[in-house]
Amino acid sequence: MDLEKAPPRRQEPEGCLVVAIRIPVRIVVLVLVVPVRMAWDALVVAGRFLNDTVLRPVGRALLWLGRAVFVWPFVGLWRYVVVPVAKGLAWLGNVLLVIPTVWLYRHVLTPVGHACAWLARGIGAGLGWLHARVLTPIGHAVTWVLRGIGAVLAAIGLGVFGAVAWLARYLVVVPALWVYEWILTPVGQAIAWCARGLAWLVSTVFTGIGIALYWTVRVLFVLPALGLYRWVLAPVGRVLAVVGREIRDALGHAWRVAGRISLAVGRFLANLFRWVFVEPVRWVYRTVLTPIGHVVRDAVLRPVAEAARSVGRATRQALTAARESVRQARADFRRMLFGEPKQREGVDRREPRGRETRTLGSSTTALTKD
Repeated sequence: MDLEKAPPRRQEPEGCLVVAIRIPVRIVVLVLVVPVRMAWDALVVAGRFLNDTVLRPVGRALLWLGRAVFVWPFVGLWRYVVVPVAKGLAWLGNVLLVIPTVWLYRHVLTPVGHACAWLARGIGAGLGWLHARVLTPIGHAVTWVLRGIGAVLAAIGLGVFGAVAWLARYLVVVPALWVYEWILTPVGQAIAWCARGLAWLVSTVFTGIGIALYWTVRVLFVLPALGLYRWVLAPVGRVLAVVGREIRDALGHAWRVAGRISLAVGRFLANLFRWVFVEPVRWVYRTVLTPIGHVVRDAVLRPVAEAARSVGRATRQALTAARESVRQARADFRRMLFGEPKQREGVDRREPRGRETRTLGSSTTALTKD
């Protein structure tokens, strides 16, 4: 239950309207919240009891069942089927694929590759000799001939290009430049001046229309909406804000008070259950069942336990005697069939016998012993 106090907040000046709204709102909210809080606390207690007594054991059982049904079979399948099969397939793949492939690469492909590389080096050496000794001199000769032909053609083309350039200058460039300066430029300036005038006229018209529309919208929509917000919606919003804040505070206060009431009711019910059921059961257990249990223990259970222990001791002794008799009979039968076993000869360890202790005056070594 949430019985903590609300954090302190800064006190603000309050008016009579706030005080007049606060008391009825808190009374109504308290009346509405107390049943909800008590039902909530009852549900919390029932949920905790259900969780501790039913859901948690059922969850553990379902978890164990899920492990037994899903996890352990897959673990056993992985450990005892998949892993051995995978190891066997890996060994089989190594024997059938890897080892033959390595042998083929090492004893077949590598010698063939070395032979191909040696053959390629020989062909490359022959081509290099052909390039250096035959193709290079021929290329140099062809280059020298082409350079001579190119020089002759360049000399002839330079004269032809100069004549074509002089004709193009005086037949095309000079007339085109005159047309641009004395015809196209004045026409373009006149068109630009007309376009600027037309743009100014259109902008002036649209500016006037925009100003008219602005003042129309301002007068017909903005000023009435501003007056409605300032003189109607803002006061109503302030009143609703005060009411909402008071309802919020009342809900918090009522929830805490309802928690205290619910705690008191819960304690009363707990004490009632204790005095009606628990204390009588405890009194019956202490004053009736405990003496009866002591009498039963002293008069019945302890003599029965002593008798059972006596029977157990007698049974153990009888079993011990029977085992000894069977062991003796087995030894006598073995002695009758095979004779007496040979006795081991004792080994003289040259050590003093009995409880005599060694002293400095006694001869207990191999050299000084009698």
